[in-house]
Amino acid sequence: MGYYTHKRKDNRPFDDQIQKKIALETEAVKLIFQMIEEKSIILVSSEALELENRKNPYLLQKLTMSRYLQKATLYQSLNLAIKDRANELTQQGIKQFDAYHVACAEMIQTDYFLTCDKRLISRCQNLSLKTLNPVKFILEVCDEN
Repeated sequence: MGYYTHKRKDNRPFDDQIQKKIALETEAVKLIFQMIEEKSIILVSSEALELENRKNPYLLQKLTMSRYLQKATLYQSLNLAIKDRANELTQQGIKQFDAYHVACAEMIQTDYFLTCDKRLISRCQNLSLKTLNPVKFILEVCDEN
């Protein structure tokens, strides 16, 4: 089972943990990291994720994300088809960089696209891509096993 990660989700452990929702999502992200280590799920990375990570001004977050992305089994480079699809998604109301992530996930045909961005989850509901919050992903995967 492969999943494509949205950078915002992976930065959850660095967010303020006072809010219960953020703390819960952080625990889910930690479980996802553990599942990657155990090789029970496959991480999908992309050139879009790498580009976005390079722009991160926070060194610790950038280094953590770089190490995390090295564990990816599958990788999607940017190409003209992805650029065209990202433009279509942008016209449907998805922010530009998010559109590139979604287009990469669609192109590589990942099983899941994970994000903590409620707006993005909502905008992706009509796509063939299964888009979930990390907490819902953990519940779904545990329910399958």
